Amino acid sequence: MTGAPGGTVLGADGLRRCGWGDSTDDYRVYHDTEWGRPVHGDDALFERVCLEAFQSGLSWLTILRRREGFRAAFAGFEIGKVAEFGEADEERLLADTGIIRNRAKIRAAIANARVARDLDGGLDALIWQFAVDPDRPAPRTIAEVPAVTPESTALAKTLKKAGFRFVGPTTAYALMQACGLVDDHLADCHVRTGGRGARRRADRA
Repeated sequence: MTGAPGGTVLGADGLRRCGWGDSTDDYRVYHDTEWGRPVHGDDALFERVCLEAFQSGLSWLTILRRREGFRAAFAGFEIGKVAEFGEADEERLLADTGIIRNRAKIRAAIANARVARDLDGGLDALIWQFAVDPDRPAPRTIAEVPAVTPESTALAKTLKKAGFRFVGPTTAYALMQACGLVDDHLADCHVRTGGRGARRRADRA
């Protein structure tokens, strides 16, 4: 693969991608088919909130390769089911080698399910009010992609006020990137230039 430092790279398949998106097969599929595309639905967004929290301090690849294990362990991330988890479930999760066995993060996921279950208006509406202007200029290099923005800071503050845990501004921005609230595919990435960005804007309208 070739490309300018910090810019896109040209993959073996002839497609130009954000650098990280061509580094492994797992990342390539995730980059091309999921990252930056709009995610809606309370359960779907709850899954992303949980996975971003578990990712804290780790690589996203570590989480990505365990995602099916997480889904099995957390009842498909159905908010109503996870909200009913008790001490026995916590111990079961701590023994599950298919996930990241961190007690604080496991407890946070269960607590966050209870918050999401009781949230007025739902999680989808809460999160999507912080979507970024889809016409914001596209970053040309990874150096132009922020780790924190005013929107992610506001989202984190709102989530924390509601009672969510493990939702700082950096985690909130990663969530926004992953779920399509912001399009951080680089300007000449094939996902962006292939017209999907226009479809994302239509989805948000």
